[in-house]
This record gives sequence, C-alpha cells and structure tokens, in this order.
Amino acid sequence: MVQKRLQFKTQGFTLAEMVITLGILALFIMLANTSVLSRVQSYTFKSQIQDFISTLQMAVMSAGETGRRYEVIVDPVNQTYLLRQITTSDLSDYLPEEVIDDGEFGRACRVDKIVFDDGESTTQEPAKFRAGHRGWAYGGQIIFYDEDDRVFTVLINRLNRRIEIVEGEVELLSPKGKEDLPFPTPMIRR
Repeated sequence: MVQKRLQFKTQGFTLAEMVITLGILALFIMLANTSVLSRVQSYTFKSQIQDFISTLQMAVMSAGETGRRYEVIVDPVNQTYLLRQITTSDLSDYLPEEVIDDGEFGRACRVDKIVFDDGESTTQEPAKFRAGHRGWAYGGQIIFYDEDDRVFTVLINRLNRRIEIVEGEVELLSPKGKEDLPFPTPMIRR
C-alpha cells in the first residue's frame, strides 16, 4: 500500500499584513475614542448647565405656586450653587435646613462672572437671585465657559420669569438711570 501524504497548505497573515491590519484597527479605535470623548465633554457641560437652569426654574416656579420666597446663590469662587427657601428675615446667611438643592460646576462648566440688570457685577462674591410670588426680584446674566473656552450666557429675565441660555456673551439692556426702571431695584443683594 502506498500511503499518500496529505499536505496542508497553511494560510495566515504575513507580518506586513498583520501590521497594516493592526494600524487600521488602531486608527478606528482612536477616531471612535476622540468622538466619544468630545461627546462626553459636551454632555458634561450641557448636563451641568441644564441642572443649574432647572434649579433656577424650580425656584421661580415654586415661588409663584406657593407664595414663598426662594433664593439661588451662585458662588463664582468655589464654582457652586444652591437653592434655599427663605424662612427668616436675615438674608445675609442661610440655615442648613433651608437648603433644597445644591450643585457644583466642574472643569467643563465654569462660572466667569455674574452681571445684574442694574449694572452691578461680581466675579469674587456669591451672587443671590431671589424669587417671590411675582417672579425674580432682579434679573441678570451669568457668564460661563465650557472646556473649550467657549462663552455661554444664562439670562434671567425678571419681567417674564424666563431663563435661557445663549452662546456668547450678551449685552444686557439697562435704562440710563435707576429711576427709569419700571420695577423696584433691590437694596441688598449680597
């Protein structure tokens, strides 16, 4: 008997083919990673700013529905904010039991400055936006930077209770004198 040897031809990648395949795979992974990272960073800014806007809306809506007074305190130094119900006549400080919600901004969402609609502004002191049954006691804008240093402005309108975000820095309309205002200006803000 004659035995036939079967020869199997082995097929596989050559070294050059393997290097090219791994290079293409690495390129796809890098592109996907960059896309996912930019979306996560964008989402982080959007989610942080939306949480903050929701806090502002909660304050003005709760005040309108309940007749109670609320205050949103924005601290540009510590990059934090909190919502409290005002229960005492002392507006200089708040009690821990008055705090309803709080949050902080991160690297992707940074407060730069706060400008009130009467022209005052701050970059170092906490700013207080108070809401009562008639709406905001005063309005203004809060300037934010995202991680790419793009500017965004949160506008708080005291006349119609609207809160909106606009890309870029928006100039507030202000009357020439405080006596021309159709609404009272606050005496104490900080």
